[in-house]
Amino acid sequence: MARKYSELRAKMSPTARAQAEEQTRQLLKEMPLQELRQARKMSQQQMAKSLHTNQSNVSRIEKRTDMYISTLRNVIKAMGGDLEVVARFPDGSVRINQFEDIDEAIKT
Repeated sequence: MARKYSELRAKMSPTARAQAEEQTRQLLKEMPLQELRQARKMSQQQMAKSLHTNQSNVSRIEKRTDMYISTLRNVIKAMGGDLEVVARFPDGSVRINQFEDIDEAIKT
């Protein structure tokens, strides 16, 4: 018989609940585009409308492992976000801003 999550959660120890919450936070920090779109409660159809394309193109974009920065930026903007490219080094992080010029060049 299926049990409600709330019942199972109520039986968990406070330590186990805290560990589960931390694990959830970590999982939400990184995810594939498809899962990000779903977490933002958007359908491929809604995304396609925002990107001025069709649903099958959105599906193809979500399956790509390699794409242009401009394509990724457009997808993120369609979800209501902004894309930042950050290089991480042992002695610190650097935000790469040269890709911001792409939008300006396209507009002019």
